[in-house]
Amino acid sequence: MPDQPRILVSNDDGYRSEGLAALVAVLEDLAEVWVVAPESEQSATSHSISISRPLRLNEIENKPRWYAVDGTPTDCAWLGINHVLRDRRPQLLVSGINHGPNLADDVFYSGTVAAAREAAIIGVPSIAVSLAARRGFEFGPAAGFARALVEAALEEPLAPSQHLNVNVPPGAEPKEWVASRQGKHSYGGGVVEKTDPRGRKYYWIGGNEYQHEDVPGSDCNAVLREGRVAVTALTLDATDYPTRGQLRAWNLKGFQRHDP
Repeated sequence: MPDQPRILVSNDDGYRSEGLAALVAVLEDLAEVWVVAPESEQSATSHSISISRPLRLNEIENKPRWYAVDGTPTDCAWLGINHVLRDRRPQLLVSGINHGPNLADDVFYSGTVAAAREAAIIGVPSIAVSLAARRGFEFGPAAGFARALVEAALEEPLAPSQHLNVNVPPGAEPKEWVASRQGKHSYGGGVVEKTDPRGRKYYWIGGNEYQHEDVPGSDCNAVLREGRVAVTALTLDATDYPTRGQLRAWNLKGFQRHDP
């Protein structure tokens, strides 16, 4: 009998997260599920990795195949793939379910997406799943869609470097989804300046002026305007090919350009 497929689950909200528990619950009959998740919340840590200090990897009592790491989601993906499951790599890493959206430019800040991206860098295809709600989190519908998507990814495997970013609208069970593109939005540029009891200035960044551009086919439009699930295929190649072509027309005094 062939080995049961392995799925590694992680997130950025920590191993106690309700979203993580909901995700694991719907995947357990599909595969051998392992969890390597942060010990504490790591939202907006982006793709930071801990290379200047040691990491602690702790087994969770009464939860077989569950581990907590005192580090970032990227650390979790690295340790999970290269250490915990080093004897047989997972077929897929699934990150989430995140408490809140990861739309448009959020993919550059999100720890949830970073765990998926790190897996793809290492060579394990991955899916990041977020519930695009701000309060009153009900993870059942997002978990149901995640299960359907994982089933498809196990039947028709993604390439090792492929990773998907999924955003599920809040509310009732979604019936429609879109193979979307990355949208564009802004939280505003506000900075809150205050003074501490010792007279020193301190600052809060990260505004609340959430605005998204109307980009047809984008994840923002699908989730926020149309109420559909957005599945965006991301890429590891960040090369801007049109600008690369533009650069080839530049003449830099004293330097000869070589075109490979």
